[in-house]
Amino acid sequence: MVLSTPMVAARLNQMPLTRWHKRIAVIVGISLFFDLFDIYLSGVLGTVLTSAFHIPKSEQALLLSSAFLGMFIGSIGFNALADRVGRKAAFLGILSTYSVFTFIAAFSPNVSFLIVFRFLAGLGIGALLPLCDVYLSEIFPAHNRGRIMAWTYTLEFCATPVEGFLARALVTTHFLMAGWRWLFVIGSLGAIIVWSLQQILPESPRWLESVGRHQEAERILARFLAEAPHEPANQAPVRDAVEPRRVPLSTLFTPTYAKRTVMLWIFQILQTFGYYGFGTLVPLVLASKGLTITTSLTYAAVSFIGYPIGSLLSVPIVERLERKWIVVGSAFCMAVFGILFGMTTRPALIMLFGFLYTLSSNIFSNGYHIFQAEIYPTSVRATAVGTAYSLSRLMSGLMPFILLPVLHAHGATAMFSVVAGAMVLLMIDVGVLGPKTTGRALEDVNERVIVQDEGPNVGM
Repeated sequence: MVLSTPMVAARLNQMPLTRWHKRIAVIVGISLFFDLFDIYLSGVLGTVLTSAFHIPKSEQALLLSSAFLGMFIGSIGFNALADRVGRKAAFLGILSTYSVFTFIAAFSPNVSFLIVFRFLAGLGIGALLPLCDVYLSEIFPAHNRGRIMAWTYTLEFCATPVEGFLARALVTTHFLMAGWRWLFVIGSLGAIIVWSLQQILPESPRWLESVGRHQEAERILARFLAEAPHEPANQAPVRDAVEPRRVPLSTLFTPTYAKRTVMLWIFQILQTFGYYGFGTLVPLVLASKGLTITTSLTYAAVSFIGYPIGSLLSVPIVERLERKWIVVGSAFCMAVFGILFGMTTRPALIMLFGFLYTLSSNIFSNGYHIFQAEIYPTSVRATAVGTAYSLSRLMSGLMPFILLPVLHAHGATAMFSVVAGAMVLLMIDVGVLGPKTTGRALEDVNERVIVQDEGPNVGM
């Protein structure tokens, strides 16, 4: 059915960026800051925890993978829940889950306890990022959706250098308890901060409309308009806006969406090697080069400065270049800089190539997080993105069992050659199968296509 009056989605797309939009971006960015802080805890502290608990090499992979295996389950469960109960309720539940279990993990008496509570924290950690991708994509106007999402992710990625330098400062201290335990306490603070600001967060108007709660969606729109610097110039629907409605999960495998689903599933399996392969294993890679714990943490912290800078560099390009080609180009840079990082033993070059790798990886990350939330209809968007993202969490859990044996047996260059091979396959996957999304309304990318596939009698 094609409507003759503006719908919620059309009006959201036409709306100017308001102060409320910006406050939402900051709150979500803060929550993602602590989420990413938690994701990298075991990796950044890999050598420290190995020493503290006398973990043999055979058990290192289990410690690193425990949180990621929890993320696999949580990403599917919580994001499916978000399509049923709403984005905001799922968001707050996720925050509570990972914060509580991360806090408990700070007091682990042994490695088994730590592994269990890292797994439980992972249930929340793995679900937050794909849900935020969905939520932000549904809140922000089409013409600057990518730019404001990139700013949000830049705030998130400040967590990595902050964590790196905090680890460098705290691991050698002992105030009431070992310094590394304080990092877990810090990582658990996200829920306290965001819960105190939760009244600012609205439910997604697109989701409300998709489940028939039109009056609530209209109230939220009215609040946005009240803070707009001026009324939208054109209140007509964006192109041929299509009335949102429930669609079955099998939609992901219809002729229209099957190619996108296959592309995204392959992508999520492969991107793990490039993105998390560096962030979680770099201290162990540096230790394999003969560096001490303190020195390896210093080099890692300097390398991690590239994360927020790369995210910041993505801001001016995500609305100018096609998202899929941003992903392809940055994946190529990750392949090259990874091999160079693995080959070198000179301190200056280790930090330089590490910095360039993380810079490229966050242009890559911002591009794909915006992209993956744009290619499915509203009623199944969170489930679709969460399910695909869960594959990356599963692969992140398996990745240490794949890459660490290569690192221990053949060295860093061989390990990053495996990573580079995964990036080449990823480039082919996205380049060939990925749709174009930059600057397009979500309904133009998705719901309009469903109606075209089903024919002119839909809704009659």
